[in-house]
Amino acid sequence: MPSDPLSQKEIEDRLRELPGWAFEDDRIERTYRVDTHRAASALVSHICVVQDELNHHSELTLGYNTVRLSVNSHDAGGVVTEKDFALAERVETLAPAHGAA
Repeated sequence: MPSDPLSQKEIEDRLRELPGWAFEDDRIERTYRVDTHRAASALVSHICVVQDELNHHSELTLGYNTVRLSVNSHDAGGVVTEKDFALAERVETLAPAHGAA
């Protein structure tokens, strides 16, 4: 069952609770920086576990010491929904364990 799209105001309100996240091109996104490539790889691996648990997947980009997430809900027509924020919140809770800033 598709999720309902969030309004621009709802997205802006939710982003206030997620420092570092931004809304662009109908997606919410964030780039994390870590100390090493191994730490970045471990963060990606951990994010993949969470995405599988939620059955909701982002676009992940692994750099040398960066991890970029960009997500929206395909089942809602490529717009931002509550599912995207649920994923962002979960990633926010696990990122510090990887030294992410």
